Amino acid sequence: MTDLQRIALHDVEIPPAPGGSPRLRGVLGVPEGPGPWPGVVLLHEAFGVDGVMRRQVQRIAATGHLALMPDLFTDGGARHALVRTFKAVAAGRGRPFADVEAARAHLAAMPGCAGRLGVLGSSVGGGLALHVAARGFDAAAVFYARLPEDPHTALLGACPVVAGYGGADPGLRGTAAELTAVLTRVGVRHDVREYPGAGHGFLHDAPVGPRALRPVLRTVLRIRPDPGAAADTWARTDAWFAEHLRS
Repeated sequence: MTDLQRIALHDVEIPPAPGGSPRLRGVLGVPEGPGPWPGVVLLHEAFGVDGVMRRQVQRIAATGHLALMPDLFTDGGARHALVRTFKAVAAGRGRPFADVEAARAHLAAMPGCAGRLGVLGSSVGGGLALHVAARGFDAAAVFYARLPEDPHTALLGACPVVAGYGGADPGLRGTAAELTAVLTRVGVRHDVREYPGAGHGFLHDAPVGPRALRPVLRTVLRIRPDPGAAADTWARTDAWFAEHLRS
């Protein structure tokens, strides 16, 4: 049995925040052994809480963190909520932000939580993680995410940020350098890295999305796993959370 397989996942209901999903669902991973543990809120990508995302919850729990991924598509599923979620993240307000706050508050109140909290997100979830990095978290991990429309305002007072981008990601060329410049300007501690040969979704450990669309996702949008970039990114993330959540 691998370390990930030893982490049981629990489907949970998260008490809603004002303006959020009324019956917000989520997936919780609990570390082995005695707590308490620091917590991490994980924010999923465009295809929702699929197998790839659930294994990310297990992975963070296996490193000694209470790990909670709220299902941002609880209200209506991905088919109805995806566009609404993208628009809310672009605007910097709306139901996804209330759902993240609900997950953060729920995790903080759990008896096994040591108090310090991180947020981790990739793609659209990464964009959301950047927005909330200044809203009650102690560390953020952000991967292949678009920047907020006004990043200097959104990231002012943000927690420390570790980030990763693919140099072969056609939609995010230059974003790593831009994020580095913004975080430097607003005085936020950061570690931003670009992986030259990696595309979008390089953290994936399996193909994502509807099977019929996968060739297009891979060849046109460059959404594809990159084990080398993923291994380095997870190592950097583990070190970042160890420094900022366990101190």
